[in-house]
Amino acid sequence: MNDEVMVVMVTAGSEAEADQLARVLVGERLAACVNLVAPIRSIYRWKGELCDDREVLMIIKTRSSRFDALDRRVRQLHSYEVAEVIGWPVTRGAPDYLKWVADQTGGSSD
Repeated sequence: MNDEVMVVMVTAGSEAEADQLARVLVGERLAACVNLVAPIRSIYRWKGELCDDREVLMIIKTRSSRFDALDRRVRQLHSYEVAEVIGWPVTRGAPDYLKWVADQTGGSSD
C-alpha cells in the first residue's frame, strides 16, 4: 500500500468529546488537522430503534499508513459502543498541502 493522504470521518456525541479526540490525534501525530463541524443531525437505527441525534462531525486529514493506529486510538477513547471511523484516499489536492499533511503525521517534531 502506498502512503497516500486520506480523509477520515468520525462522529462524536459532544463538542467536548470531539475536541478531546482531535487534540489527542493531532498531538500524537496520527492526524495533521481535524475540522470539527457542529451540530450535525444523524438519523440511524441502533438496537432496533430509530434514533435522531445531534453529533459533531470530525473531518480528519492523515496518511494511509497512520489509519490503523488512528482507528485504534479513536475506538480506545470514544464513548460510543461502535464508533464511526471511515476513510477514503485523497485523489487530488494542492501539492504543498498534501506535503504538509505528510510532514505533520511523520516522525519529526516540527
